[in-house]
Amino acid sequence: MALVPALVGLLSGCGSAPAHTEPPAAGDLPFWQAEFDGPAATRPPEESWTAETGNREAEGWGNNELQYYTDDAANSALDGDGHLVISARPAPARSELPCFTQEFCTWTSARLTTGGKVALTHGRVEVRAKMPTGTGLLPAIWMLGDNGVEWPGQGEIDICEVVGGEPRTAYGTAHGPTYFNENGMGGSTTLAADASEAFHTYAVDKQPRRITWSVDGEPYFTLTPSMLPSPHDWVFEQDMHLLLDVAVGGDWPGPPDASTPAPASMTVDHVRFYGTGHA
Repeated sequence: MALVPALVGLLSGCGSAPAHTEPPAAGDLPFWQAEFDGPAATRPPEESWTAETGNREAEGWGNNELQYYTDDAANSALDGDGHLVISARPAPARSELPCFTQEFCTWTSARLTTGGKVALTHGRVEVRAKMPTGTGLLPAIWMLGDNGVEWPGQGEIDICEVVGGEPRTAYGTAHGPTYFNENGMGGSTTLAADASEAFHTYAVDKQPRRITWSVDGEPYFTLTPSMLPSPHDWVFEQDMHLLLDVAVGGDWPGPPDASTPAPASMTVDHVRFYGTGHA
């Protein structure tokens, strides 16, 4: 997400899910985890997280988005109850934040990344979160490759996206050199209620030549190299770092309106990496 619109995958979760996943064995410990304990209004620890900023120079983050990402605690901070909260808010009056699609951005938000600090090679990433819902919102939990190649050859795994007016649908998508944007490979699953009403554990099992998406331990889509379009250019056998953001507007999901909640917040309970990687 966020560099380009990660649009609906080619396959739905219905009928494409595997019979099982390979969760961490009983007693296995994550090699890295973020539990977000700390006083309210403090920033997430800099040894693991970087807040990327801007909009205009990033061409609206590749999706003509309306938010200006900041490193301000109003947009990303701990809540004092063990959570990280990433909030999209209307931009303050006279803030004059430069935007790509218009003179000034009308929203602020945050985009946090573990790039250059923490990455997963093979194993599982789990993020337990409440996702904001509403017209014009696109919260995302996703990964980018560390191979140094320009996107989309860099490789992207969208662990979960909840788009605009589809509050009960969680999308999972992979993007690579010949399958990106609306041609991304992925699926979706339907939640029992709006994603903003309860915490769910959004996860990806990234194994050699196989990626499986799940919600609350229930898998809904598996991707293997044979499913890719020719030349089957699989780019996921590499370290990949995590990103968390709440985007507003853009090509997908479209503009916000008077019904869009403000602030619109992603509340993250924890992040855990199992398997191999570095931290």
